[in-house]
Amino acid sequence: MSDAVSPDAPLRLGVSSCLLGREVRFDGGHKRDRFLTDLLGSFVEWVPVCPEVEVGMGVPRPSLRLVRDGGRVRMVEKASGVDHTRDMERYAVRRVRALRGLDLCGYVLKKDSPSCGMTRVKVYSAQGMPRKDGVGVYAAALMEAYPELPVEDEGRLHDPKLRENFIESVFAYRRLRSLFRGSWSDRQVVAFHTVHKLQLMAHSPAAYRELGRLVAERKQLGRVDFRARYERGFMAALRHRATRGRNTNVLQHAAGHLKKRLDAAARGELAELIEDYRSGLVPLVVPLTLIRHHVRRYDVEYLQGQLFLEPHPKELMLRNHV
Repeated sequence: MSDAVSPDAPLRLGVSSCLLGREVRFDGGHKRDRFLTDLLGSFVEWVPVCPEVEVGMGVPRPSLRLVRDGGRVRMVEKASGVDHTRDMERYAVRRVRALRGLDLCGYVLKKDSPSCGMTRVKVYSAQGMPRKDGVGVYAAALMEAYPELPVEDEGRLHDPKLRENFIESVFAYRRLRSLFRGSWSDRQVVAFHTVHKLQLMAHSPAAYRELGRLVAERKQLGRVDFRARYERGFMAALRHRATRGRNTNVLQHAAGHLKKRLDAAARGELAELIEDYRSGLVPLVVPLTLIRHHVRRYDVEYLQGQLFLEPHPKELMLRNHV
């Protein structure tokens, strides 16, 4: 992406055009995803891309598939065998480069697509037997060019945990890019790292500690080197999915900052809800709601700033299902 995201810029996400309901599929249809259009669409500006149409194929068009040819994977027409690999690879390089100026904070790809599939795309052998170990030609170029960019496919987003993790990463990536906009200061870096402490701990305590060491050593590193290493480490930490166990530890940590302000009954109620979450009886939103209530009531400054408590808009209701 471009050097950094302005905090005033729209939250832009790339998306396979068919997922927005555009009739660009090989059969003239679409694959509209209502979570993307009806819910997430209220908070983002979509940048739709259909590589197969943009490279010059028509609608409708012959269906495509990936075929393994020796050590190389090619994208060919299923019926005729016409090879579109070279054209798609050239297009992908140009299109991905053009995205750089749009400050994307995430990307949703069409699953199983020979152009857009991000994982487990069928690759056929010369004998016609498929293995689900491929990546779409365009998707591969996208992920290689922007390795820190949060990317998912719409199929995986049907899993509530993967969905929550992706959206959390999108909003975190935007904040990260905004941090490094312009002439960022050491104080801004420390403040950013501090408010993400609990969030990082829920994903990877080891990564949180490593990033802490990096922040402590920032003055010994060049600004360019520090920024690159912090961005890489921060987004790598978020790729570790938060588990129920780690979330429980973070909830208990937050409760520890409240215990001197709560009476015995309130402490017991909070501890019980955290245990109910740990046991899988209630979703994460339940203990979090009570913690946020106490934080507001008692004006707990440290917890007020922690992004773990509300890392994305509550209207998305993502933590109602994890």
